[in-house]
Amino acid sequence: MNNITRQNTTDRELVDRILRGETNAFGIIIKNTENLVAKLIFDMIASESDRKDIAQDVYIKAYQKLPGFKFQSKLSTWIGQICYNTCIDHLRKKKLVLAESIFETETDPSNDILDMMNTAQGNFDEPVDTFVIGKDISEIVKKKIEKLPVIYKTLISLYHKEELSYEEIGTITGLPAGTVKSYLFRARRELKNDLLLHYKKEDLC
Repeated sequence: MNNITRQNTTDRELVDRILRGETNAFGIIIKNTENLVAKLIFDMIASESDRKDIAQDVYIKAYQKLPGFKFQSKLSTWIGQICYNTCIDHLRKKKLVLAESIFETETDPSNDILDMMNTAQGNFDEPVDTFVIGKDISEIVKKKIEKLPVIYKTLISLYHKEELSYEEIGTITGLPAGTVKSYLFRARRELKNDLLLHYKKEDLC
């Protein structure tokens, strides 16, 4: 189960209520998606001063575009797509590089780095109390992830923190599911190589 808050109200019921003039119902959408939006913005936008403005812009756009929502994906995924594109537009205006162009197909990565992540409880925001060998593994992994290119960091967050599928991530980012998988492979490999460059493998597993 991902971290987006679940409500009994369905996406279609919510949208219908808002379009009928019950604008307060949009607050439910914000509550259901604020964690996803916050994490996307945090991963993609380095400037703290820009993050709040971008979050507000995301929900303004979502409200304005709501009549055109076709229910071809979950409402939360659609909001995530708006958020991702808003962040991309911001980065382009700032002339910041997202990542290298990678579109070739790769084989599945080694599970070593996933084992490290699982050892760190799969949540890089919380410390590890149950398994530490001279270092706090979750903090090591978290710091290394922060140094990855924006697109890598974002995909890792969507896949491992939000537990979204390749298809859902593809909808949010506009990338084919196979490309999402390839980027994740590259991200894991880069993270693994960086970790092993600074720490012995036995210290991390």
